[in-house]
Amino acid sequence: MDPRSAYVHIPFCHRRCFYCDFPVVPLGDRADGASSGSIAAYLPLLHREIASSPAGPPLATVYLGGGTPSMLTGAQVAGILEALACRYGLAPGAELTLELDPASFDQARLADYLAAGINRVSLGGQSFDDRVLADLGRRHRGADLREAADWLHRARRRGELASWSLDLIQGLPRQGLAHWAGQLAEAIALEPPHLSVYDLSIEPGTVFERRLALGQLELPPEDLAADLMDLTWSRLSAAGYGHYEVSNYALPGHASRHNRVYWSGAGWWGFGMGATGAPRGRRRAHPRTRAGYAEAVGGEKGGAAEGGVAEGGVEKGGEEGEGMPFDERLMVGLRCREGVNLEQLARQECLAPALFDGLRARLGDYERRGLLRIEGPRWRLADPQGLALSNGVLREMLAWWQELERPSPQAHPAPAP
Repeated sequence: MDPRSAYVHIPFCHRRCFYCDFPVVPLGDRADGASSGSIAAYLPLLHREIASSPAGPPLATVYLGGGTPSMLTGAQVAGILEALACRYGLAPGAELTLELDPASFDQARLADYLAAGINRVSLGGQSFDDRVLADLGRRHRGADLREAADWLHRARRRGELASWSLDLIQGLPRQGLAHWAGQLAEAIALEPPHLSVYDLSIEPGTVFERRLALGQLELPPEDLAADLMDLTWSRLSAAGYGHYEVSNYALPGHASRHNRVYWSGAGWWGFGMGATGAPRGRRRAHPRTRAGYAEAVGGEKGGAAEGGVAEGGVEKGGEEGEGMPFDERLMVGLRCREGVNLEQLARQECLAPALFDGLRARLGDYERRGLLRIEGPRWRLADPQGLALSNGVLREMLAWWQELERPSPQAHPAPAP
């Protein structure tokens, strides 16, 4: 099935945060899309990739992420949306999301984004605490975050913005329950329709990885990390937020439609340096450098290949159909509150349902403790305790799949539906 969603990567940032391993290009604190030569050189390549991609149905969701997309001007964002509309069309009521970084935009620029067609915003706050923000390598401070959130709240009340989300990070160095309770209280008071609360992860090659190796990073113990997640669930649930995915909470009607595409295993277009897409069942990761991306879209050697990216891209999969490999669909499905239908997945992969008996035995302790619920063909994690311990379940599932010699459909046929 042709994708009806697109992710567009804007790789530029003012600076790289200490926990970040994304494909980004830091340009300095004063850089801006109105004056940056790097941004001016990148956007024509992005437009070329979009224009040379296969046609498809109108897009129901678009997500401009990064990086710091709010380094772009309103006109530059409008140009990207126009390019997508020209190539695919935008479905009526399409969800058009732009990531914003506090202190990288003002009210005038926000008005330009809304005029360009953006109707949902994801605000990368991470913390309200100035000391924590400095420790994370963030450019903004708590006052910037509160001001930006107020602008978004007012825009939504005026009917100019359909929804917006606030990102926070829990499990930060030296973070205790009282501190985190204060952070949650501040977030709830701002009334964001959607909250994404991520656990801090230490990624290879980051400043935090080096600090951890040197003994300079004091992370919360595992039992405290679980308590922090429990506190998040209880406070946000009491405030009316539904926990619809491990890291995501939303008021009724404000779950991210775009993120649902990833978690459902459906395909999507990916555009830009370092972007990942899965159109028509082929998973493709774009080159993570500007030079590699320029060559891949034909910036040096001429036309791009089908999909908008020349053969320099890295592909996984290959069968026409779902846009995500089986093991990934299994794991992302369990990250969602409703879980995953294993019988349906087995049919899609031509696997015998009995193959999952070994997985069920492997996860037996989670099931006995009530953390994993198996209800007919549907497997789901209990909310909140099961979702809080999802990493353990997902690690076991991945190990099971890697250890399993994948059977051929002929050797282990699935029963006819």
